[in-house]
Amino acid sequence: MTFIKTTEQDSKYNHLEKMTANEVLININNEDKRVPLAVEKSLPQIEILTNEIVKKLKSGGRLFYIGAGTSGRLGVLDASECPPTFGVSHELVVGIIAGGDIAIRKAVENAEDSKTQGWLDLQAHKISNKDIVIGIAASGTTPYVISALEKCNENTIITGSISCNKNSPLSSAAQFPIEVVVGSEFVTGSSRMKAGTAQKLVLNMISTATMIRLGKIKGNKMIDMQLSNSKLVERGQIMLANELSIDQSEAAVLIEKYGNVRNSIKHYNNGH
Repeated sequence: MTFIKTTEQDSKYNHLEKMTANEVLININNEDKRVPLAVEKSLPQIEILTNEIVKKLKSGGRLFYIGAGTSGRLGVLDASECPPTFGVSHELVVGIIAGGDIAIRKAVENAEDSKTQGWLDLQAHKISNKDIVIGIAASGTTPYVISALEKCNENTIITGSISCNKNSPLSSAAQFPIEVVVGSEFVTGSSRMKAGTAQKLVLNMISTATMIRLGKIKGNKMIDMQLSNSKLVERGQIMLANELSIDQSEAAVLIEKYGNVRNSIKHYNNGH
């Protein structure tokens, strides 16, 4: 099938500089409304990849996201939020960005064009076929990401991808591709907009569904979250008080003693 980069096609809007702020905002919002509908069409692909991730993590493997630019930053963001939200190790979900951590804040010239560095960056984490790697690239054409997945395939490491064009080279390189086709951007080619939003939604879905399947949520509560500030400590106390039908002051004592909500529930139940 012919590969067309819809992410690079001309915006449906023109003369943006002549629009009022209100017109710009309304038009951006109208375009953004298309994103969840595009994600919905990809749910079967997302489900298949999520099931593969759960299998790998249950067997002691790790999940890697690898990308460049906006896509890389989104992967790093999702990975970095897993430990505080779900109480997992920082090594369980790892985000890798072309150009290294400096590229999270500042674009690193030509980093995405390397056909060798992606695999080297994965090797620095002692990647093995126990792990699973998801390449993220809105265009689906980023050499850094594609070449990394190709090397993973050669080394029997399961690969997935998230892109926003149909039938891209990245999808061909991935064993479990996800394609969320959001169409042209409001500002032509600015894939940090709808494409970035689509990738963020898919990453939220993948990591959250995976952690739920791994037993990191009870009911609908984050009982393994790290209580790293006063807001989260209070949330944990309320969660525990509701779960055990005790008052918040008693919950506070338990959390102070046992460190988090799950441990507090376990010790309370063992003592009663």
